[in-house]
Amino acid sequence: MGPLGQYMKEAHGYFTFPKLEGDIHPKMKFRGKEVLTWSLNNYIGLANHPEIRKIDAEAAKEWGLAYPMGARIMSGQTSKHEELESKLAEFVSKEDAFLLNYGYQGMVSIIDALVTRNDVIVYDSESHACILDGVRLHMGKRYVYPHNDMENFEKQLQRATKLAKQQNGGILVITEGVFGMTGDLGKLKEMIALKKKYDFRLLVDDAHGFGTMGETGAGSGEHLGVQNEIDLYFGTFAKAMAGIGAFVASTEEVVNYLRYNLRSQTFAKSLPMPIVVGSLKRLELLKSEKGLKKQLWVIVNALQKGLKEAGFNLGVTESPVTPVYLSGSIPEGTNITMDLRENYNLFCSIVAYPVIPKGQLLLRLIPTAMHTLEDVEYTINAFKAVYQKLINGEYQAEKIAPV
Repeated sequence: MGPLGQYMKEAHGYFTFPKLEGDIHPKMKFRGKEVLTWSLNNYIGLANHPEIRKIDAEAAKEWGLAYPMGARIMSGQTSKHEELESKLAEFVSKEDAFLLNYGYQGMVSIIDALVTRNDVIVYDSESHACILDGVRLHMGKRYVYPHNDMENFEKQLQRATKLAKQQNGGILVITEGVFGMTGDLGKLKEMIALKKKYDFRLLVDDAHGFGTMGETGAGSGEHLGVQNEIDLYFGTFAKAMAGIGAFVASTEEVVNYLRYNLRSQTFAKSLPMPIVVGSLKRLELLKSEKGLKKQLWVIVNALQKGLKEAGFNLGVTESPVTPVYLSGSIPEGTNITMDLRENYNLFCSIVAYPVIPKGQLLLRLIPTAMHTLEDVEYTINAFKAVYQKLINGEYQAEKIAPV
């Protein structure tokens, strides 16, 4: 059954595959009652924005979900797709961009298209699953460095450089702008500084940084002042844009190469027109409604400051992603989660082994512009109460109780 599937009987429908119902909002329904949820990546609140709801409905009525039919390369191309690509490229300061149907499959396919068996990949150990799966497809050599360890990263670059020269290949370095589980940033400045010494291209997955980081929301590269030095920038619509799809941006030469070589797009239907039209509106609001990102950071700073002052360990997060680290077993973690949901009406995600080491628990909070300071205060007080129960041993159990 695998590491998660072994708990299916006890967890399905509650800890795994839970059903949140109602309008997308901090207050939603779970198993028939209202809960304050911190588990939705609706960072700047576009999911239920009235202008977004209006344009989505109008586009669906005008175009339907079938148009355009076929893959982009054959019969699925439209001027709206091209317009969205152009505006995305401009926003993230790149020459060109290419739309992707989904972020996960897009990243897997990007890696597959960029490297041959003679090329070498160097990547961060805590990279997202889509990066790991893309790397596994690589038929050549790959080197992994411990998360954000720049000393070890350079050692892997040295190994990669030697091998790439022997094979007449190149080096692709892959990292994330914002790491979605821990909330810290990739060491983009330090990595780019090493370009003066080593010859490599840098691919950055900025799913959680696009729309949340940087002065304009153009991402972690903008935030760190190195956007122009990122060779390939990857962003998704599933987080701050509250939609479906993704994009990759780079030079015109690289993007044109990807247009003709990304198997996940060549052999898949084009993004439906309502999604493209809706994404254009989302991008417009992301750029124009600056108060939304500002409000997001008001909530982020209040939540993280309050939790730290209460003694909680948030690791090294530098982004809206807010991990709360605790010590305990998986049964203890599920009992904590159940207590939060049933007695405090708080819904947040729990992360345990094998995602993080045994003996550790992680309660992952995603603040949004739609949360209030009252939500923050209530949540901190609930966490304090639950933590005291954990210390007192009230959550100890031999196994997960059925729900």
